[in-house]
Amino acid sequence: MSNTHTATVGPREYHLAHEPHPENGTSLGFWLYLMSDCLIFAALFATYGVLGRSYAAGPTGKELFDLGLVAINTAFLLLSSITFGFAMLQKQKKNVNGTLLWLAVTGLLGLAFLCVELYEFHHLIHEGAGPQRSAFLSSFFTLVGTHGIHVTFGLIWLVTLMIQVKKHGLNEANVRRINCLSMFWHFLDVVWIGVFTFVYLMGVL
Repeated sequence: MSNTHTATVGPREYHLAHEPHPENGTSLGFWLYLMSDCLIFAALFATYGVLGRSYAAGPTGKELFDLGLVAINTAFLLLSSITFGFAMLQKQKKNVNGTLLWLAVTGLLGLAFLCVELYEFHHLIHEGAGPQRSAFLSSFFTLVGTHGIHVTFGLIWLVTLMIQVKKHGLNEANVRRINCLSMFWHFLDVVWIGVFTFVYLMGVL
């Protein structure tokens, strides 16, 4: 009776249950996701390129944008990319506490970035320059807000990952997740450089 049950499980089911997670498959899938995100941001940049001068007799970017504030915010995000690099170095050394420390610093810088961005949005809306004011502002809020939503989800992912690392250490699954989050975080930095240049700098000039 027991032999029959063992035969029912079969070698194929046993193999699938004990097969390790294919790391290359995860990396490929995540690269595909990032490419789809690239298409989303490309469409948003193109929309802003078309509508970015449609002010509807309202305020322009030169009148609204505070480059000093945006530069500080940009520094927060770029520094977070550097601190994430330090976390990756600690991960390679299998240093759990060091990895958690630098991930926490990265999260704090990302949170500071979001707070400044929310302050900017609140200030613009308070000044009567909300997304409904003109096509320029609609495309601005959509592009910058979409990036901000990505940073928010990145922070949620970061906190969840820190809990997993604290609980299970730098096992194979957590290392794979840190690598994917690193790609995502650096991708957001690259997108923000485009936003800073194309939206803010060109809007002020």
